[in-house]
Amino acid sequence: MYRAVSIGLQNPKSATNVASILRAAGCFGVSSVFYTGQRFRHAKEFNADTKAYHRVIPTVGVDHLETVIPSGATVVGVELVEGATPLPEFVHPDNAFYLFGPEDGSMEPSLVAKCDHVVYIPTFNSLNLAATVNVLLYDRLAKSDYDSSLELIRTSRDTNNRLRLDQ
Repeated sequence: MYRAVSIGLQNPKSATNVASILRAAGCFGVSSVFYTGQRFRHAKEFNADTKAYHRVIPTVGVDHLETVIPSGATVVGVELVEGATPLPEFVHPDNAFYLFGPEDGSMEPSLVAKCDHVVYIPTFNSLNLAATVNVLLYDRLAKSDYDSSLELIRTSRDTNNRLRLDQ
């Protein structure tokens, strides 16, 4: 079954965080990344997208994330907010649009109101934006029927890694 995953970033400020998000998006099969605000637009020439996922995954600046919700997607906000569902208890939808607030603030209440679900990662402190996206996407993978084949290992690893446990 095809699982569509898109990410929306509200006014991200750090090009390094967005580059890390793009790397995670490439690793976990995200189809598109949308962002609002000017801070990333001004900083993106300094990004650290070492695998150049911005060339593979559409990374689109928009005025409002509400206007780019993919057709049929369940909107999931990821925010430390009272009343949210802890991520370990959450069942991910097949077609998801995950929304994240800025590194130095919270999602706008109007954006939270568009969410079908709001989840949070139960940590002792807040994670940075890139770490939050990575944890969420890993949780989605861990709860899915994922590929555990040798071929996936062979195609996923770095060119300098040819380690085998039977050597």
